[in-house]
Amino acid sequence: MATFEFLMQGLLVAAQPMNLLYALIGVTLGTAVGVLPGIGPALTVALLLPVTYRLDPGGSLIMFAGIYYGGMYGGSTTSILLNTPGESASIVTALEGNKMARAGRGGPALATAAIGSFVAGLIATLALAFIAPYIVKLALVFGPREYFALMVLAFVTVSSAFGDSTLRGLTSLFVGLALSVIGIDQLTGQARLSFGVPELLDGIEVTTLAVAMFAIGETLYIAAQGDKGPDKVEAVRGSVWMNAADWARSWKAWLRGTLIGFPIGAMPAGGAEIGTFLSYATEKRLTKHPEEFGNGAIEGVAGPEAANNASAAGTLVPLLTLGLPTTATAAIMLAGFQQYGLQPGPLLFATNPQLVWGLIASLLIANFMLLVLNLPLIGLWVKLLTVPKPWLYAGILLFATLGTIGANPSVYELGMLLAFGLLGYAMRIFGYPIAPVVVGLILGPLAEQQLRRALAISQGDYSVLFTSPIAAGLLIIAAAALIVPLILRARGRGEVLAQLAANED
Repeated sequence: MATFEFLMQGLLVAAQPMNLLYALIGVTLGTAVGVLPGIGPALTVALLLPVTYRLDPGGSLIMFAGIYYGGMYGGSTTSILLNTPGESASIVTALEGNKMARAGRGGPALATAAIGSFVAGLIATLALAFIAPYIVKLALVFGPREYFALMVLAFVTVSSAFGDSTLRGLTSLFVGLALSVIGIDQLTGQARLSFGVPELLDGIEVTTLAVAMFAIGETLYIAAQGDKGPDKVEAVRGSVWMNAADWARSWKAWLRGTLIGFPIGAMPAGGAEIGTFLSYATEKRLTKHPEEFGNGAIEGVAGPEAANNASAAGTLVPLLTLGLPTTATAAIMLAGFQQYGLQPGPLLFATNPQLVWGLIASLLIANFMLLVLNLPLIGLWVKLLTVPKPWLYAGILLFATLGTIGANPSVYELGMLLAFGLLGYAMRIFGYPIAPVVVGLILGPLAEQQLRRALAISQGDYSVLFTSPIAAGLLIIAAAALIVPLILRARGRGEVLAQLAANED
């Protein structure tokens, strides 16, 4: 009953005119960046971090969450009409969705993606509201050693869940951890790795690093690809609405996708990509029309899109209750929380209940907004695909630079923006994931602080980390998190590769 009361109070907060405006801006921006290939919600939230520095924390976080949800919606448009997935989570949608578009059924494909995203987002958001309080109660018993074990789990999660190589993920993480120790030691007050540079005494700004790695690095990487010629955009022919047969074949896939996507998104080693692969494999096994898979099966669009959006809500479970990011966008949102002096976790539910429940309730409102934006305005979003890339990425560079100057007017800060942007570009060239660097910078000081507290209490006895059942359990999960994604990816991608091979034959 308490959850209903908190959710109602959150709806009152989310329904305030300014918060509704923030939500509308978020979902509109999110849909737009989801439609534009190569620009994802993580890049957009990173760009907005310095711009929203002095704005209302609650409204800004509602806008960030709207961008996250909107990006999941908009990604289906690019995958279906352009056969160019903006993110890895949209790869599966392109398999069947683009075949439907080529066959003149792009409208029903976009409709089942939008409605499936709405259904999955609605169910998953309600699940988030009812599951989060129980996880918070568990987390309230955490001490320093439990929090350190949780940070280790976070480090392993982002290293194994992002990118194709766990080793490269760990390498990226240690780059972030190395950057996190720059500045004044929190306990001794001594300068560390500042090399006599006064500007480094305060450490590396998370917003500067996030903007540089995601926005500057991505822009340089796209520019280096050169002009490969215009991609063919499939026109939306006929009605956008689905017929009775499409509805009958889609609704079960939506529910199955939600049931698969939400728990995988909430897992420490989860992520939207794994859920979409498994959803596609499930629909292929259960379908009554196996001959259509590979030629435009609507279940192959409905299930993965539902799993994609359900996993977005699932990702917010560990982020809000434990401060544990499992996607790149969640990592940037964590930086957004810290920008306002907030640390996601169990104490946030006690100290800022209005903000947390307002954020959760805003997701329900954002879902309705997205449904209204996506179905009637499909023509508008398709036109975004014709924006010339040089204009687009030049605008991103300009916005990133002006945002950084606005938040911290310093020539030195601009130099760091360029240096980290070049680092992000180099990491993309060699296949190193970006998100672990940001997570390492954010969580590194917290992990160090909790470890030193635990060792101070135990007078330097490292075995104390393994005598707590919770801490030991978290460390075991961290070990499993290195292995589970490899198994799940191998299964899911095996199904997709088999499908691709069958299509070529």
